[in-house]
Amino acid sequence: MLHTLIQSLQDFTMWLVDSLGHWGIFLGMLIESVCIPLPSEVIMLFGGFMAEAGKLNFWLVVFAGISGNLVGSLIAYYIGKFGGRALVLKFGKYIFLNVKHLDKAELWFGRYGARAVFFGRVLPVIRTFISLPAGIAKMNVWKFIIYTILGCIPWNIFLTWLGYSLGSNWSVVEKYTRPISYLMLALVIAIVVYLAYKVWNKRARNAK
Repeated sequence: MLHTLIQSLQDFTMWLVDSLGHWGIFLGMLIESVCIPLPSEVIMLFGGFMAEAGKLNFWLVVFAGISGNLVGSLIAYYIGKFGGRALVLKFGKYIFLNVKHLDKAELWFGRYGARAVFFGRVLPVIRTFISLPAGIAKMNVWKFIIYTILGCIPWNIFLTWLGYSLGSNWSVVEKYTRPISYLMLALVIAIVVYLAYKVWNKRARNAK
């Protein structure tokens, strides 16, 4: 049943992009960013393929993806800000959002603060729900917008480029995008550990 659901979401995503073009990409990424789990990897990979086929413009695909991310993230941010955790959990079940998803996003945000919005954009599960705890914590909206845009740019460009480079073979790599996400997670963890070590080392020197 789960496989059927995932396949249906992928089919709907491809139909959206094929039917509406750049606007389909914008709408798909908006839907994913507002915490409805559409596969953003499929959206941008397929958008890159359509650009390679001459049906869409590469940079407009990227722009549509980033714009959709931003608008959807702002909607989720304000839901978290004005509705709070109780509202999110009350209605979250209708979009497959459960307590574990929110707890995971809140833990990530609580640990890394505003930086979580930036780094969270390339992480599975986290990227879909990170806007909610940012809103619940009433993070400064302009800082949220900046970190969201900066976090979305590299991921959207990478996926669009990958779909463009693979052409008609784009679907072959789609099943490998989840490991890529975890590779990104490992990279982010390495960066965080490095920065934490630098801070600790600096404090240790100052203590002497």
